[in-house]
Amino acid sequence: MSKRDPALSVLVADPSSHMASLVAVMLRSIGIRSVDATLDLPHAAAELARRPYGLILIDEQLGGKEGFDMIRALRHLADHPNRETPIFMMAGAPDARMIATARDAGVTEFLKKPFSAEHIQLRLDGLKRAPRAFVEGQSYTGPDRRRRTVSGATRRRASDPPAA
Repeated sequence: MSKRDPALSVLVADPSSHMASLVAVMLRSIGIRSVDATLDLPHAAAELARRPYGLILIDEQLGGKEGFDMIRALRHLADHPNRETPIFMMAGAPDARMIATARDAGVTEFLKKPFSAEHIQLRLDGLKRAPRAFVEGQSYTGPDRRRRTVSGATRRRASDPPAA
């Protein structure tokens, strides 16, 4: 995901046509030429099932709980074309609970509105510098939620089986 990556295709899903257009302009200003926009959850789900994207930007107001359910389902379907695609959630006033819900659904990054093309580029550069592994567990499938590397001895959860 370089500074200029015209081959990267992006889906922007926002209930506001003005915001979707503005985000598309921002993406084009950083060199991304293939941008599709949708204004509702059913069309977003259809587009995501239709073809693979390199990035998904979705507004938190698009579907509410149903939006998080769609992201969670996308992450769990082994044959979905966008299962491992980075998802950036856009939100005007995210609180800690919303961010945690989004993270637990499988969202990769957050963009707090208002943001600029530079903010998008910084997130893309961050993914390129430090890609996050895609993990599958009993209760979570998506990008690794851990953000920091801890040095020192490996610590285990009390519920983990003893090391051999």
